[in-house]
Amino acid sequence: MLNPLQAADDALATRFVRVRALSLALATPLSDADATVQSMPDASPAKWHLAHTTWFFETFVLRDHVAGYRLHDGRWPFLFNSYYEAEGRRHARDRRGMATRPTLDEVRAYRAHVDAGLADALPGLSAEARTLVELGCHHEEQHQELLVTDILHLLSENPLEPALWPPAPKVPVAMPGPIRWLEHPGGSAEIGHHASDFGFDCEGPRHAVLLHPHGVADRTVTNGEWMQFIADGGYRDARHWLSDGWTWLRAHDIAAPLYWEQRDGGWTRFGLDGRRPIDPAAPVTHVSFYEADAYASWAGARLPTEAEWEVFATPHDPAGGNQLDTAGPVEPRPTRGGPAPFGDVWEWTGSAYRPYPGFRAVEGAVGEYNGKFMSGQFVLRGGSCATPRGHVRASYRNFFHPHQRWQFTGVRLARDR
Repeated sequence: MLNPLQAADDALATRFVRVRALSLALATPLSDADATVQSMPDASPAKWHLAHTTWFFETFVLRDHVAGYRLHDGRWPFLFNSYYEAEGRRHARDRRGMATRPTLDEVRAYRAHVDAGLADALPGLSAEARTLVELGCHHEEQHQELLVTDILHLLSENPLEPALWPPAPKVPVAMPGPIRWLEHPGGSAEIGHHASDFGFDCEGPRHAVLLHPHGVADRTVTNGEWMQFIADGGYRDARHWLSDGWTWLRAHDIAAPLYWEQRDGGWTRFGLDGRRPIDPAAPVTHVSFYEADAYASWAGARLPTEAEWEVFATPHDPAGGNQLDTAGPVEPRPTRGGPAPFGDVWEWTGSAYRPYPGFRAVEGAVGEYNGKFMSGQFVLRGGSCATPRGHVRASYRNFFHPHQRWQFTGVRLARDR
């Protein structure tokens, strides 16, 4: 019989193998050129994602905790470090697409080298090192979502609008009825991660919050409802927009969600299955915080605070909903009724991404993971169709700048009572 330490090692090894295999599967349809090009500074090449997640395990586990380990290539940490100042100089983020070498096959070989080294080392790793392996798995799951969304943006820039995967079978779903409000009486509540299982540092400490009486929508906003916002002049009426949002809209000529175009008299969207007519029953996605806030104003509502969202979502299964299980079609599915706070689209909140009371970044380079980004960004909750299943929980805090919308970002409304 396995002792608890061996059992933990087995579970961790199984998770590691599964996570690493999914990343490779997501990249399988890509050519070397597909995996090298960088479509914008916010997105990274697929090849870089595959190598950076490998660099994380090589650097923080094998290099630092396995005696005698030698780097696969001493030049590559410069290429594949992301933002860890403690790890020294690195290739500029907006120049990642210029690294035509190493090739995609060489990056795959790098992954195989590090995977073999970690598999050999795992049974003898210290508790501290195993904790870093667990963090690395969750870190790679974050990059799996980025890998999917960055590929989507890259393919959208190709005039041929190629599909990565064939479309999923369509099941006709009737338009959902009007939003129902799930009322909350207000009062004291607690939010933040507190369980014994994994949580990122920014999810804690758990702390008390005061909620005012409010209601949260029982579903997210649909494409059909967003079309009504467009038809009513929502993108042309400054009354609904924050000043920064209105400036952004006018500077970039924004008139619809990202990837939307009108063709042959109707709205279409570009997805990983190519360009298709928009499904009015599906959740709207690829909207910025500015757009989400403007829509809420137009609808006579507001965005929920992250505390309101977490209290609403806590009773629900975080592994439920439409999330990423395997490489294949990825898109939000039509709303089928009932509150489903996890999956389909990340939900913008009205809360700034700032530290919770008592937050302290951990020591060392991994302490740079989240805390250094707590400025100028807004919190999203819930995960999306591109989030690996099992990655999120009610306390999970995603964060992006208010203009960014290449992720699967959507809207759930709230209102004051």
